[in-house]
Amino acid sequence: MVGLKEELLKSIWHAFTALDLDRSGKVSKSQLKASRTVLSHNLCTVLNVPHDPVALEEHFRDDDEGPVSNQGYMPYLNKFILEKVQGNFDKVEFNRMCWTLCAKKNLSKSPLLISDEDAFKVWVIFNFLSEDKYPLIIVPEEIEYFLKKLTEAMGAGWQQEQFDHYKLALNTSREGLSAWELIDLIGSGQFSKGMDRQTVSMAISEVFNELILDVLKQGYMLKKGHKRKNWTERWFVLKPNIISYYISEDLKDKKGDIILDGNCCVEALPDKDGKKCLFLIKCLDKSFEISASDKKKKQEWIQAIQSTVSLLRAGSPPPHKEARQKRKELRQKLLAEQEELERQMRELQTANENKQKELETVRKQLEAAAARAAEEEKKRLQTQVELQDRFSLELEREKMVRQKMEEQVAQKSSELEQYLQRVRELEEMYKQLQEALEDEKQARQDEETVRKLQARLLEEESAKRAELEKWHLQQQQTIQMTEAEKQELENQRMIKDQALQVAMQQLEQLELERKEALEQYEEVKKKLETAANNTKSWKDKVAHHEGLIRLIEPGSKNPHLITNWGPAAFTEAELEQREKNWKGKKMTSE
Repeated sequence: MVGLKEELLKSIWHAFTALDLDRSGKVSKSQLKASRTVLSHNLCTVLNVPHDPVALEEHFRDDDEGPVSNQGYMPYLNKFILEKVQGNFDKVEFNRMCWTLCAKKNLSKSPLLISDEDAFKVWVIFNFLSEDKYPLIIVPEEIEYFLKKLTEAMGAGWQQEQFDHYKLALNTSREGLSAWELIDLIGSGQFSKGMDRQTVSMAISEVFNELILDVLKQGYMLKKGHKRKNWTERWFVLKPNIISYYISEDLKDKKGDIILDGNCCVEALPDKDGKKCLFLIKCLDKSFEISASDKKKKQEWIQAIQSTVSLLRAGSPPPHKEARQKRKELRQKLLAEQEELERQMRELQTANENKQKELETVRKQLEAAAARAAEEEKKRLQTQVELQDRFSLELEREKMVRQKMEEQVAQKSSELEQYLQRVRELEEMYKQLQEALEDEKQARQDEETVRKLQARLLEEESAKRAELEKWHLQQQQTIQMTEAEKQELENQRMIKDQALQVAMQQLEQLELERKEALEQYEEVKKKLETAANNTKSWKDKVAHHEGLIRLIEPGSKNPHLITNWGPAAFTEAELEQREKNWKGKKMTSE
């Protein structure tokens, strides 16, 4: 009932909007009231709804303008007329009544290639295919569908390229066409060039029958009677739930109906009784034998009836209505996607505008910051100049202080250099002392090796060494004397040098004797090496215990023994102890 109500509202909308207007373009109250009263009465008549004029007045009692109120009529129409519609009315008569009210005011005065009856059918088709929003328009997709149907009915070829150009021009100016613009388009012959008026009229009627009257198929066939069993030609009209048959195609004299439901079936029959192309329609109460004009018509009718029964079993609407619903759903889906895309674009645009505002705010903040920075830079430069002047004075003072400090540093550097020179000299003296100590150490080691053999020469050597040491000390004392004493001392030194030479000769004699003793020592050394192989490190231990190896230490204040090589590394007591040991060993060996 909702779909039926929408279809009725579209036709009523045309009649409602075609009410008389005065010269100023406004609705005349008297004419509008009379027109709406007449419209309400006519609607009740064609829709088989009881008319209640009192209800019309009661409905507008609280409205100052009464029945002429635009806001009050549509609720009245829904409540008192459309809600009472049961469907037992003639759709064509209803549409013709609405057409009569609106055609005269809206139909184009220019000559058309179609008749008024064809224009009426196009108008009804428009109401069927138009969108469910007001003011009513038919979108390009539905225009294409309608034109394809017409072209197919006329037996002509569809010119897709021609329609694409028209669609492109249409989309640039508007969303679709009104009913009267669609009538002008069909009546102009733009898409039916080369076709006569009769062919176009027949094509419009065929499309009208299919889309509006739900005629799925129609044509002449022979029907076998149930009582007289004779064959009679009838005009059959197939609709979604019924097959009606008439005497002729003008549909004036109906002879009967074949009620279709999900239990009906159709099957082909073999030729018999001189009749060909037979098929049988089985219903619950009756069966109908039909004879088509040829095999093609027979097959078409069987398929059409089977499709209709299948739709009844599935509870589906007629194919053209189902296709229209799918096209609407597709458009709604595309529209929803487009709206969603537009919403996203608006959101993006809003976000972009917000970003632009944020950037503008940031730019202003940057400009303000730049102005503040410039002011601060100016203050900084001024402060810098003041500081530079102050620093210049301080720098001059610092230069003077630094100059004084550099002079002091130079002085300190000179002192440091002198100190480092003294350090280097001390290090050199230390190295020389180390070398001397190493030499002395080596000499003492050599001395210790031959000390046992030289013990008997110690007394004589010590005496000579003491005398030489005395002379040496005297020489050192002589060097420290004044220049006035040098000559006298030089003479004494010469005398002493002569005595020293004599002593040196004696020392050389002793050296010869020492070499002989060394030869004897070498023989003893070979024997000692043989013994050393049996007793590891005996020599080192003996040397350690006997104190042959000594560190260089400050000498004692007591007089030292003098050897051929200088002061001895042992005392008189140690020498006496060693002489005793040597004599004891000698006696033992003898």
